[in-house]
Amino acid sequence: MPRYALLIEYDGAPFLGWQRQKDGLSVQQVLEEAAAPLNGGVEPVVGAAGRTDAGVHAEGQVAQVDLAADLPVDRVREALNTRTRPHPVSVLSVARPPAEWSARFSAVHRAYRYRILNRRARPGLEMGRVWHVPQRLDAAAMHEAAQGLLGHHDFSAFRAAACQAKDALRTLDRLDVSRVGEEVVVRVEARSFLHHQVRNMVGTLAMVGRGQRPVSWPRQVLELGDRRRAGQTAPAEGLCFVSVRYDPPLDWPA
Repeated sequence: MPRYALLIEYDGAPFLGWQRQKDGLSVQQVLEEAAAPLNGGVEPVVGAAGRTDAGVHAEGQVAQVDLAADLPVDRVREALNTRTRPHPVSVLSVARPPAEWSARFSAVHRAYRYRILNRRARPGLEMGRVWHVPQRLDAAAMHEAAQGLLGHHDFSAFRAAACQAKDALRTLDRLDVSRVGEEVVVRVEARSFLHHQVRNMVGTLAMVGRGQRPVSWPRQVLELGDRRRAGQTAPAEGLCFVSVRYDPPLDWPA
């Protein structure tokens, strides 16, 4: 069966996350139902590079699907986009990867962005896309604290209790915090992440930004390895899955 790679964007607000659920709609379900007519009426399994949580958005999610028909990639894209309506899911491009390629296991790098709206007034236009923090945040202090988390570590202090990873060892390649007008933007990059790792790190750095903890504190939390000592889990709506990189890279048609 031919394998297709899908480059996808979606608004996570209406979904219970990427993965299929028994009690609500998921992004995976929307795509699998949309792909069924291209697969002889049988819903195929659509696997993703990152299984985003409920409320988390994506502008560069990558998925894979095997279909019974050998179709032009532009036809697959248009057919899926027609059938995913009216849900906020869009297939931006479709490519034909090697047969052994996996959207999840072939990925060598993943990037996320977290947006904090840092002003007194609550969001209007950006409701559901940012974490609103009305107290002034010191973005420079947050960035300085973030640098202590870079590198290869046991990130047990920042993993969810329900995390199913075999161990908490991860290599964090980038954790930058910057102020862009009224927003504090956190950019995170690594080969892979633990469940809630990004949101837990953001919640911890926010305490430094508020002046509630010193710059050295997130590193101390990391070394202690105790999730109970870290900050809150930042809300899902501020998080966006930005991109996935593969080696060799996929050739996405325009």
